[in-house]
Amino acid sequence: MRHLRVMLGVYVQYWRINILTTLEYRENFLLWFGFTFIYHGSAVLALWIVLNRFPSMNGWTFRDMAFLYGLWMLAHALHNTFFSTVGDIPEHIRDGEFDRLLVRPLDTLFQAIATPGQVFPDELILALITFAAATWYSGVQVDATFLVFVPLIVAGGALIDLAFNLFISTVAFWFVRVDALRWIVIQLEQEFTRYPISIYSRGVRLLLTFVVPFAFMNYFPARFFLHKAHENAMLPAEIGLLTPAIGLLFVAMAYVFWRFGLNRYSGVGH
Repeated sequence: MRHLRVMLGVYVQYWRINILTTLEYRENFLLWFGFTFIYHGSAVLALWIVLNRFPSMNGWTFRDMAFLYGLWMLAHALHNTFFSTVGDIPEHIRDGEFDRLLVRPLDTLFQAIATPGQVFPDELILALITFAAATWYSGVQVDATFLVFVPLIVAGGALIDLAFNLFISTVAFWFVRVDALRWIVIQLEQEFTRYPISIYSRGVRLLLTFVVPFAFMNYFPARFFLHKAHENAMLPAEIGLLTPAIGLLFVAMAYVFWRFGLNRYSGVGH
C-alpha cells in the first residue's frame, strides 16, 4: 500500500510538471490543439462527403457513423492523454536514456508511462465534446445502461490502444527501430475504425476482431447502442459490452511480453 501511495505521489508530481511545461510554450500548445481540431474535423467531414453521395453504407447512416467515430475518438484520446508516452520507449532505447529507468527504485513501465512528455488533455476535452454531440445527433438513448457501460467501454478501448503501443515498444528491445511497425498499426486503426467493419472482407473483419481487436473500441459497442443487433456479423452486438475485458486481456498479454523483453534487454551499446 505504501508503495502504491509513493507511485501515486510521483505520478501527480509528473503531471504537474507536464502541465507547467506545456503551458510554458503556449504557441506550441495552441498549434497542437489547432492540429487536433483540424485532424478530427477533416475525418468527420470526409465521412459526411462520402455519405452525402451514398446515403447509407451497408445500413449505416452519417448519424450512425458520427457516433461510431465519437466513441473511437474518446477512447483514443483517453489513451493519448495518459499512456502515449509508452510510444517514446523506442526513442529512449536508441538514445541510451532507457537505462536510467532501470536503475531507479520504481517500476520501469510505470516510469515510462508517468514521465512528463508535454501532454495536455486538449484532445480528451475535444473528444468529450464530440462524443456528446454525436450521441445527441445519432439519437442514442442515454439510459442507465449507457451511463454505466460507456465509461467502461471507453476505458477498455484505451487499454486496447495501450496494449498495442506496449507490444510495439517492446519489440524495440530487439530491433531498436520500430517506426514502420508503429505506422502500420496506426494506419490500420485510424483508417479502418472510421467505418463499420461489416463493409470489409471476411479476412479484414477477422483481423480487426480477433488479432488486433480495434472493432471492440467502437464497432461492436456502437452496434449495441444503435440497436443494430441483426447486422450480418460474426458476433452479436452484445459482445461490445465486453470491451473492458478485452482491453484488460490484451494489456495483460502485452505486459507479459514486456517483462519477457525487459529481462533480455542488454542495452544498445552506447
